[in-house]
Amino acid sequence: MLSENISRDPDGTLRFAGHSVTELAARYGTPLYLFDEERIRANCRMYKEAFRKHFGPGSLPLYASKAASFKEMYRIMADEGMGVDAVSAGEIHTALAAGFPAERIMFHGDGKTDEDIIYALEAGVGRFVVDNPEELEILNREALKRGMKQDVLLRITPGIDPHTYAEVNTGSVDVKFGMPILTGQAADFVRAALNCPGIGLKGYHIHVGSQVFDEDVFERAADVMTDFIAEMRDRFGYAAEEMNFGGGYGVRYVDSDPPVDIPARIGEVAARLKSDMKKAGLSSLRVFMEPGRSIVADAGMTVYTVSTVKHIPGFKNYVTTDGGMTDNPRFCLYRARYTVLHGSRETAEKDRFDLVGRCCESGDILQKNVSLPADIRRGDIVCVCTTGAYNYSMASNYNRLGRPPVVMLTKDGSRIAVRRETAEDLCALDV
Repeated sequence: MLSENISRDPDGTLRFAGHSVTELAARYGTPLYLFDEERIRANCRMYKEAFRKHFGPGSLPLYASKAASFKEMYRIMADEGMGVDAVSAGEIHTALAAGFPAERIMFHGDGKTDEDIIYALEAGVGRFVVDNPEELEILNREALKRGMKQDVLLRITPGIDPHTYAEVNTGSVDVKFGMPILTGQAADFVRAALNCPGIGLKGYHIHVGSQVFDEDVFERAADVMTDFIAEMRDRFGYAAEEMNFGGGYGVRYVDSDPPVDIPARIGEVAARLKSDMKKAGLSSLRVFMEPGRSIVADAGMTVYTVSTVKHIPGFKNYVTTDGGMTDNPRFCLYRARYTVLHGSRETAEKDRFDLVGRCCESGDILQKNVSLPADIRRGDIVCVCTTGAYNYSMASNYNRLGRPPVVMLTKDGSRIAVRRETAEDLCALDV
């Protein structure tokens, strides 16, 4: 199977995190988001141990909230001693509502409003990642009004091509995030920050992209950023104390995706960074990274009920589900690949189908050309694997459909973390 938390019984019943998906579908209904809590915790501990071993005291992995943001997730992150990366006031509010400590929140994003900045300042977040000069000016002004000096990292664009989806490439020069080194704007950004009395410049933040499998991407980033840190020291007398490498390690969505040995990759990044720093005559850095997908993606599965099977001889076959682009828009956005499994049987006789959703939209496709039992029929259960990241968090109410519930799974049982939206919920904000 794609992941070790997926298996089949001898009778063909699909299990996720040890639980029968058909029994969960009968209990909670479909569409249904499942999360393997023990997998999430194991992934957090893997990162924490790798950081302890390779980066030393003070360095910390930060869970990237945008991958999946709800209160139970922040409770798990607090339990596991993780930091949190938030990109909106809503994510910060959710974390605080779950009891997550504000000082372990790092707030970034490229379009913070004045209201966002004020909210985060007054909430006491540990760090701002400042994206641009306008934000720097407003943050400095608001911090001074409150008699504060806010610790920040500056978002720098290193000019690294991660060979990933164009839509999730964030490290090259011509992207909307941060200030580029190549044009000299990053150096100007540093100068401006050092001249702001309400700003405590701690270091730099980069993010080269998502779903990265290339082994040298973060090492190349370390080379570029070490040179930049040394240049800023020589020009302005400022040597960074902290470096945030962002997130981006890839996960397996289909069998052809290679596994990534994340602890080994972190070890290689640490070795390269230490070597670069030594050559440049720089002292050690406190290091952050922001894993999101690689914490929760393989801890997730989405369960659907088949509503229609349509055969168009000589053309195409369709399996329509009771979900679709409303609970997973990623195929529509950038042709994201997924593994699809039948929930109750694995037969020798297969056929090819496009797995589609119920929305009144021709582009409502979950996955094309998937192999499923030839006799699949209405009422069957189908499951899409590796949906823990960017599915719940990107879900919508298009066609006035309610979002599915989130159910957390442990070896001892299951529980609702986010309840299913009702028709009443959909009208709750209407006046």
